[in-house]
Amino acid sequence: MAFFLHQRPTVSDPAPSTSATGGRFIFLDGLRGVALILMVVNHTSRWWMDVSMGWWRYYLVYGSMTLPGPIFLFLVGFCLPISFRRERATAGPAPRALGKYVGRGLQIILAGLLLNVLVFPEDPVWGGGVLQTIGLSIIVLAPALWILHHRAARWALLALAALIYLSFAWLFDDLVGWLPNHPTVAQIWFLDFPPWPWISAALIGLVAGWVWLDARSGRARAEARYFWVAAAFGLACLVGYFAWDSWMQTSPRISFKRDFMLNRHWTPRGATNLLIVGGVACSLSLAYWVMEVKRRRLGWFVILGETAFMLYFVHQLIVLTLANQALGMRFNHWGLYWLANVVLMVALVYLGKAWLAIKRATRQLPLVRRGVPPGTPTRP
Repeated sequence: MAFFLHQRPTVSDPAPSTSATGGRFIFLDGLRGVALILMVVNHTSRWWMDVSMGWWRYYLVYGSMTLPGPIFLFLVGFCLPISFRRERATAGPAPRALGKYVGRGLQIILAGLLLNVLVFPEDPVWGGGVLQTIGLSIIVLAPALWILHHRAARWALLALAALIYLSFAWLFDDLVGWLPNHPTVAQIWFLDFPPWPWISAALIGLVAGWVWLDARSGRARAEARYFWVAAAFGLACLVGYFAWDSWMQTSPRISFKRDFMLNRHWTPRGATNLLIVGGVACSLSLAYWVMEVKRRRLGWFVILGETAFMLYFVHQLIVLTLANQALGMRFNHWGLYWLANVVLMVALVYLGKAWLAIKRATRQLPLVRRGVPPGTPTRP
């Protein structure tokens, strides 16, 4: 852990380079694409199959829930320093730049509320969700960008992340008894991936992302060492989790019963955190190794990652609103279920391609009106 906090930036502290066009890091888009796939599988396993599919369905639901949400929230924090440093290297971020992050966070929160209207009309529009937690995390974490160059600040933020999670664990029994008498609070703040304690994942990502950029702005060996340490740390967490699982021998194995269930929603507990931290760290390192070191673009994953925000909306409209509710479709056969998922994934990739083409055309339109030739690069 000390390694990730003690990286020193170079004197010039240049803007980070990138292995992709448009100022994006393709390994982060690839990892985000993997998280989207897992989230889609989680939703289809819950909305396209019945409990008659037995324990394999149960394990699929649980297994596909443990990583995508944490990856998305971790990447929220991990990616914030990228735009911050890029602006600092060009114009120098003034305090007004904070408004950009606040505006972005509010847009995502409003998008989450719109999703409630479109996909969950039977629930209150103000209900919480992962998008609301992501938006709130951006707003809350943004001021910390101005102090992260201090090593003490990085330690303090990691301590705060631990305290937020531990306070939730300590007060969990009290919350179980308190929330039924406060349904509005429960609906807004304690549904899918609630801010308390999930903002901890974004805080950890914020520190990890800053230190990664320090390593990247220095020698190549420093960045490689960063990801080797991350992979080793993640692997140690996974070994620890499965050793604990073998020793505990609970029934059922690897299940929701081991974790916190508050207001009918899941939060990891105890050793499950080792599974999540290990999975996120190893996934991040593997994505870097495959896409940065080995230069494997894995274009479909990148497309899914680049358009994850839009596809998060669309796939729920397809999986729940259209297929489940409107058409009453069920795939209570493993072969048909996985075939339907493959068809859905292909459709989402091409929807993502179309969305990117529309965005490119939209960016080029003002240039065409000014007489700039089509295809001229635009600011990302």
